[in-house]
Amino acid sequence: MRQLLLLILLVFVGRWLMKTIRAAEAARASGANGSASTGGPRTDRRGPFGSRSAQAARSLAEPVVRCAACGVHAPKSESLFAEGQYFCCAEHARRHAARAAR
Repeated sequence: MRQLLLLILLVFVGRWLMKTIRAAEAARASGANGSASTGGPRTDRRGPFGSRSAQAARSLAEPVVRCAACGVHAPKSESLFAEGQYFCCAEHARRHAARAAR
């Protein structure tokens, strides 16, 4: 039983080591024309998704507003603004206007 656990542990360590080596080789190959080829630490750490995609995600984010009738949150560009409140659809805006007119 102990030998089986040791074998499983060795497999995981070996896979992790190979993955690390391949990532280092890929970084060295892709950084051959950049500052990373000097062998020093990289100064442009981008994380798993890269800084460009993070900046694009930030620029794509838009505010959401709460529907006054049902409470559903919808993007501000897709919601309707009537009587000083936001609504998720025209029907909810009409219902709210009819209730307010009573």
